[in-house]
Amino acid sequence: MRFTTWRSLATAATAALVAVFLAPAAAHGVPRESTPVYSYENAIRESVWVDTGLDGDGDGKTDRVAVDIVRPRELAQQGRKVPVIMDASPYYSCCGRGNESQLKTYDANGDVVQMPLFYDNYFVPRGYAFVGVDLAGTNRSDGCVDVGGRSDIQSAKAVVDWLNGRAKGYTTRTGADRAKATWTNGRTGMIGKSWDGTIANGVAATGVKGLKTIVPISAISSWYDYYFAKGAPLYDSGPDWLSGYVDSPEATAKCAAVQQKIVDGAPRTGDWTKFWTERDYVKDASKVRASVFLVHGMQDLNVRTKNFGQWWSALAKNGVERKIWLSQTGHVDPFDFRRAAWVDTLHRWFDHELLGYDNGIDDEPMADIERHPDQWATAGVWPPRGTQTTTLRPGTGTQTGVGTLGLRTGSGTEAFTDDPKLSETDWAAHIDRSTPEKAGFVTKPLTQDLRLSGSSKVTVTATPTTSTAHLSAVLVDLGPDTIRDYADGGEGITTLTDRTCWGPSTTGDSSCYKVTQAKKTDVAATVLSRGWADLGNYASDLKGVPLTPGKAYTITLDLAATDHVVPAGHRLALIVAGTDKDLIDPPSTTPTLTLDLSRTSARVPFVGGAKAFARATAGSAAAASTAGLDGVRDPSSALRVPGETR
Repeated sequence: MRFTTWRSLATAATAALVAVFLAPAAAHGVPRESTPVYSYENAIRESVWVDTGLDGDGDGKTDRVAVDIVRPRELAQQGRKVPVIMDASPYYSCCGRGNESQLKTYDANGDVVQMPLFYDNYFVPRGYAFVGVDLAGTNRSDGCVDVGGRSDIQSAKAVVDWLNGRAKGYTTRTGADRAKATWTNGRTGMIGKSWDGTIANGVAATGVKGLKTIVPISAISSWYDYYFAKGAPLYDSGPDWLSGYVDSPEATAKCAAVQQKIVDGAPRTGDWTKFWTERDYVKDASKVRASVFLVHGMQDLNVRTKNFGQWWSALAKNGVERKIWLSQTGHVDPFDFRRAAWVDTLHRWFDHELLGYDNGIDDEPMADIERHPDQWATAGVWPPRGTQTTTLRPGTGTQTGVGTLGLRTGSGTEAFTDDPKLSETDWAAHIDRSTPEKAGFVTKPLTQDLRLSGSSKVTVTATPTTSTAHLSAVLVDLGPDTIRDYADGGEGITTLTDRTCWGPSTTGDSSCYKVTQAKKTDVAATVLSRGWADLGNYASDLKGVPLTPGKAYTITLDLAATDHVVPAGHRLALIVAGTDKDLIDPPSTTPTLTLDLSRTSARVPFVGGAKAFARATAGSAAAASTAGLDGVRDPSSALRVPGETR
């Protein structure tokens, strides 16, 4: 990943200025790393309320959001300005942040004592300010939660504006005494997991000046794609439930009208409405000025990976500077699956993006990808150069519902009956058996490793027997492996009792967190990508209609982004079925669907394209079995995957 020429010049100029204003006095030349030379114990802790300019709760006054600040006292005394790391969250009082569910706590003056997570402990001594923002309608802020809409985004954008002298801040929630951010240079980086990271995406999509970088972790890029997949409901509750979950008591009392707007705007039909347009940040990716360091678990079944895939692609089209980590976990923070490397990388990222230090991180590989638990590979760009979408075709086999998968167009039909009691892991476990709930299509055992990198699409032509039908399509790596147990409650990690510390602590705010380790499980098959749809959305992504039993419909399912190597000796499978238990809700009827195989296909991004697929699927099963012990490679062996280093 290399920055463009204009950005390199800007970075160099910024580095020269920052060396004057932030480097320790004994430093010579341009520093390459910020060091912990400022007191955390004596840091300034203060609260400011920033005017959002909105009146979400309809009380006749514009809403103010609470902004809790921790910043170096020494630099303030010297009149030296600092950059800001900011986490804007709805969770600071209701639910907590991080693996240990930390909440904000306050002293008798109302100043923050415990700021959740390690960011303040680690970065304030290194010359940064840390800012924790309560979204409108949560904790100590006015207004109403609107679940990713204008109020949520403006909650944080207004703070970026205030940090850059463009918005009004006050020393109290209701008073008239103004507070100005004279202590910052306005250079702001936003970070956060889940809803917090989603806010970072949304604020970046406004193009606000002063926001230099964002670090969205397991974040949403379009709220529709959090709740639905082409009309198929992913959850049995809507955003109104989520709003009620995080509302402060004051917001609960004042925000009934906003709650009703959420209910009305997000019907459980799965139809696209203006509500979802307002909460689609992908459409505004062209406005993003900030660089993006994106982190996501490839088995995240909360914020499913379509969200990072479409965001990444949109940012790439618009030339945004990017970096990415992809883990084998579910909805887990990198602090809890790769702690030391994460803190070091995040430190260098913020030093480069906010302090302008020329530390070389922009010349390092763009992508880090977890291939096996705690074993990582890198790629210079992501997806790798040479990745080409290849069309795979299903064909009939010797058993009903047990077909082939290759490059040639198939013929014939396969049928299955929706069974909401079964899941993708059940389908994969029965891939070589004729079962009524799925149609499976499988390659020969591979003779070479085959890498998928990016997002796939599956086009299905199906004839239903009822007026409603839901579809699932999954890609599966068939073969034994040891993976992170993402289906476990820890989603791939186990929390231990020992702690490690990341910066200084105070009596009320410890920098020490429980150690975690990978939670592993042995599997016979790994689902590597998934997608769903309501067949009633065959004609439009925006609106579903009733089906005519006996009529054929064609629809394309968007499968989640991933990066996975199917090793030699394993097989690649495509499974098409109905309801994926616990991942989508079932339709109102129980359809049987008949697939027209000549009009069904999967478009899969292989590194090396169709030629790589042809090479990997050529040869005999005997030849493939010599590639590794039972088809499993020692990850420390000389695995050579195109576009990847180890």
